Amino acid sequence: MPTPATDRDHPHTTPLTAREREVLHALGRGLDDTGIADALGLPVHLVVTQLEAILRKLGLRDRTAALGHTAARALVVPGLGPRPDRAAPDPALPPAPAPGPRLRISLLGPLRVRLAGRPVDVGPVRQQAVLAALALKSGRSVSRRELLDGVWGLESPDADVVPVYVYRLRKPLRLGACPDSVIRRDRYGYGLAHGVAEVDVADMEEEATAAATAARAGDLRTAVRHGSRSLELFRGEPLAGLPGPLAETERMRLAERRVALARRRAEWLLRLGRVADAVAALTTLASEEPLNEPVAALLMRALRHGGRRAEALAVFDRTARHLTDDLGVPPGELLLRARWSVLRGDAPGGGARAGAA
Repeated sequence: MPTPATDRDHPHTTPLTAREREVLHALGRGLDDTGIADALGLPVHLVVTQLEAILRKLGLRDRTAALGHTAARALVVPGLGPRPDRAAPDPALPPAPAPGPRLRISLLGPLRVRLAGRPVDVGPVRQQAVLAALALKSGRSVSRRELLDGVWGLESPDADVVPVYVYRLRKPLRLGACPDSVIRRDRYGYGLAHGVAEVDVADMEEEATAAATAARAGDLRTAVRHGSRSLELFRGEPLAGLPGPLAETERMRLAERRVALARRRAEWLLRLGRVADAVAALTTLASEEPLNEPVAALLMRALRHGGRRAEALAVFDRTARHLTDDLGVPPGELLLRARWSVLRGDAPGGGARAGAA
């Protein structure tokens, strides 16, 4: 039976984040991944990611060792939860966050706000856009002028409208009795209180970074897993229906980010030899992005890998027709190289690496 690891066994552990601490406590209560997700209001795949990070930071072998760690350090009462009378703090863990419900803001689709797992109505679309602006700038203060320019643009009203919208947002988002527990104010402007709100855009970037790190280390299977999780967070058009220049700019940026992540994941699938999976993903992406030449070129490459030469050439013809009819331009060099590679019958792995990230 493995001996529970402690910080004495791993003196160079990295401190856990507040969320990782919550996940570790929930694990110590005997909850499985689904139970932890329900208890903390998180997607199951993020719970898995957090548990992997906890094991890595504490230098533990597996979840059994993590359970032993919680018991050995008296972090929880087995089967019940965090120990209320702990005398000494665990040096590997930050101070526990103040008890109370957590706020989750989802921007990778229509704005969705959940408080303690329950949906919250945050008012009309302009008011939603103010909250979205604060969530997009999570971690720093946003001035009144930035909010006016980002949410109203050229239709900017008097600056006094911003405090009114913030006041109206604070009411449904209040944690406990503190009116500014979610949206704080300082001399620079307004911002989300530290450690209270979780934003899906930040989660997406966290998964994307983990995918890129794994790919650089040559672990393509892990890269694909994290890449898939980053894409799963998209629920449609980002910030759908929200007004203002900031929402429009971020909508375009996040849409392009999703396409880039999908291309990179497909590239990793090809390198793993999972040609059918790559073709399926790229076929869907190409139908959504009919004018995207890098996507079309990578799809042609994937079809060539699968020996589907005629289909690859059909992709070229279809994309060239869209470019001519919709934009009045001929195919670019990337698409032309992909076509020549198919016509020459280059062996899989040879020729241009279209769409490589």
